[in-house]
Amino acid sequence: MTPPVTMRQIAERAEVSIGTVSHVINGTAKVREKLRLRVLEAIRSLGYQPSQLARGLRRNQTSMLGMIIPDITNPFFPAVVRGVEDVAYKRSYRIVLCNTDNDPSKEISYLNELRSYRPAGLLVIPAAESDIAAQLKSFAASGPPVVCIDRRPLGWKGDVVLVANEAGACNATRHLLRMGHRHLGVITGPMHLTNAEERLKGFRQALEEAKVAIEPEFVQEARFDRRSGYEAAMRLLRMLPRPTAIFACNDLMALGVFLAARELHIRCPEELSIIGFDNLDFAEFTAPALSTVHQPGYQLGATAARLLVERIDGREGAFQKIVLPTELKIRSSVVAPPQGTAPRKRASAR
Repeated sequence: MTPPVTMRQIAERAEVSIGTVSHVINGTAKVREKLRLRVLEAIRSLGYQPSQLARGLRRNQTSMLGMIIPDITNPFFPAVVRGVEDVAYKRSYRIVLCNTDNDPSKEISYLNELRSYRPAGLLVIPAAESDIAAQLKSFAASGPPVVCIDRRPLGWKGDVVLVANEAGACNATRHLLRMGHRHLGVITGPMHLTNAEERLKGFRQALEEAKVAIEPEFVQEARFDRRSGYEAAMRLLRMLPRPTAIFACNDLMALGVFLAARELHIRCPEELSIIGFDNLDFAEFTAPALSTVHQPGYQLGATAARLLVERIDGREGAFQKIVLPTELKIRSSVVAPPQGTAPRKRASAR
């Protein structure tokens, strides 16, 4: 293995002092153009690659941004990461990505490890059962700014970038009501998460506007994944009377509803309308195509990254809460409920 090129070797090749080489590499002082070009030529010819870790130790800050996400297998989160990465790369920052698997203890472990890397800043999408606000406050107090994305941890007063969850859910539910549905079920995410709470609030708001009441058991809590969406849908679809429409508060849970309906031989959309929240890429390719609320994952990440970089660059002022708009995407998974027929029990629904 070839040993790394040192500043001393560069200085000898360029016939300058080590201090001059350091000033050129780190931009710590102005160097005469003739000498600067000699140093740059020596760097090129020797193939020198500066150690980001060593530079970080000297400056007490690297050019890395830490990012913690809850579930890399959820297709929504890579879109957020891509938005962050594109903005960071243009500003010469690099991303260190940590996946917590929605495990709060793993989340805390990653946070503590990232602190030792001296990142320039931190972006966090909290885990499902996260209680990380105090640790984030301590992290930010040590220097690097912190921006939370998609979910605001309980007690977090710092910068956060969200989407209009309540408005998006309200619009989705209004669409079901306009189509004539009055027996509506909803599958929420974990109710201690702010985005799950806001989406349920939007669902209830639309029902209140239309003066439609539903049974409490028509509200089922799940975990924002396909399996729990399937389990919640099986509970809903075995009720008598069962819902004629289900609002799944993310698209993965909506997939679980499709699967449950298929197993129970309930035709969608003729006997069951389904609407989701996310507008993931697969939503156009389900059968029928999934009506859903579009939330701009890429823009969510890019907006958070721009805010973080501004904080790193010294932007002061009150903490910000940025809320991005959502948009209802109407496809073919929602139709009017059957007229003049009551839901009936099926032999397979046991």
